[in-house]
Amino acid sequence: QVQVVESGGGLVQAGGSLRLSCAASGSILSINAMGWYRQAPGKQRELVAAIISGGRTNYADSVKGRFTISRVNTKNTVYLQMNSLNAEDTAVYYCNVEATPWGHASNLYNYWGQGTQVTVSS
Repeated sequence: QVQVVESGGGLVQAGGSLRLSCAASGSILSINAMGWYRQAPGKQRELVAAIISGGRTNYADSVKGRFTISRVNTKNTVYLQMNSLNAEDTAVYYCNVEATPWGHASNLYNYWGQGTQVTVSS
């Protein structure tokens, strides 16, 4: 079993910064990708940023230049540094881990955290 736990959300004023953290633990053989998604009220969940093994990153257009995703492979941890936040960034942020658990070689599964609320006040 693989567990995913996020932390770091909260309330911040527009223009401020937050850093989200996400740690994966459990019976992990390997991790292919880690990423952040968000879901605002009444909207679909959307990709914010992702980082795959090797370090390649992908960002939503709306956060490019403001958010930075980084990963510490030895700790199975991913971070999302969010700067210049605005009201449109208000959402629940979910960490996603694409991993192969022990005993399931060559199969990839998606694991989700419980979500952390980010609220930006204007």
